[in-house]
Amino acid sequence: MTDRENFYHLIKGGKPERIPFILSMCGSLLSRFREKYSTADYNSFFNVPFAHAGIEPSRNPIDYSSYYTPGEVDYIDSLGVGYKKGSIAHFAKFISPMRNFSTPEQVWAFPMEDFLADYRWDGLKEKVAAIKSKDKIVISGGITIDIFEPAWYLRGMDNLLCDFLTDPPMARACLDRITELKCQAAARFAAAGIDVIIYGDDVGTERDMMMAPETWREWLKPRLAKAIRAAKDANPEVLCYYHSDGDIHLIIDELIECGIDILNPIQPECMDPVKIYTQYKDRISFWGCIGTQTTMPFGTPEDVRKAVQQLLDLCRNDGRLVLAPTHVLEPEVPLENIDAFVSAVKAFTPR
Repeated sequence: MTDRENFYHLIKGGKPERIPFILSMCGSLLSRFREKYSTADYNSFFNVPFAHAGIEPSRNPIDYSSYYTPGEVDYIDSLGVGYKKGSIAHFAKFISPMRNFSTPEQVWAFPMEDFLADYRWDGLKEKVAAIKSKDKIVISGGITIDIFEPAWYLRGMDNLLCDFLTDPPMARACLDRITELKCQAAARFAAAGIDVIIYGDDVGTERDMMMAPETWREWLKPRLAKAIRAAKDANPEVLCYYHSDGDIHLIIDELIECGIDILNPIQPECMDPVKIYTQYKDRISFWGCIGTQTTMPFGTPEDVRKAVQQLLDLCRNDGRLVLAPTHVLEPEVPLENIDAFVSAVKAFTPR
């Protein structure tokens, strides 16, 4: 089978010929990789079977500086969120532009990036087709179909969580403003022929969910379902991938109910990948499972190979798994562990 055929066969629960894999690196780790291998293109270097296709950059950046006091932030992203640089690598403090808003009208008046402008989507369908012609599985890029995260980035997490309980009109304004835009983006990705659309909202901690399941059901579940429905209406074959770090086992059934096809990352520090896979493999596929807080940064290459092998044995007959570190690989990860991860996955042989 080609890589695309193998991927779709595996995602539907078929016995795979090989296990797809993917990874990403932070900037400082990428610099070390470039120094060792004389290339920054690790996707080509490792022959990763996935590729991203995203929208074009904005030609009309918005000046959000009026939402901050002079010197308060070091830079502002395209959403309008400010950042104050930390002392380690790429880590920075979020500062939210809507942190002092008091009315829904202020939320609706806030200027938003023009990511729905037609010029940003020009050529995406052709780009997707070109990537598919190279036998790559195409993942949405440029923007994520997320709702809770951009809402709290803009409003502030403490503020938004309190709004859920004490100021529902503000919470609705923050979430509905984002949902309206992300539904349109999801539909455009699906119509362009993207294979896998990335949805994502971190709603878990390492102990449990960051909010009561009842709160998630009231505020986030219906909006997620709406955004998935927008993509599936545009292309029923598109695969919807949902990312949340942390322990979210309490809502997996409901994520499936919403229409999620692939769940990421099954963080092994707080959820047992073997248990989750065994329980849900007949209903959903998985993507991730290799710990970026434990195995990848602090294990030996042999530890990495053992973790990979356990998962390869698990999905050998039933597929439903793309192997990947559970998040971007951070500065502590030895390059030898990355090599061990890739070589272990590629050593898979069907029985």
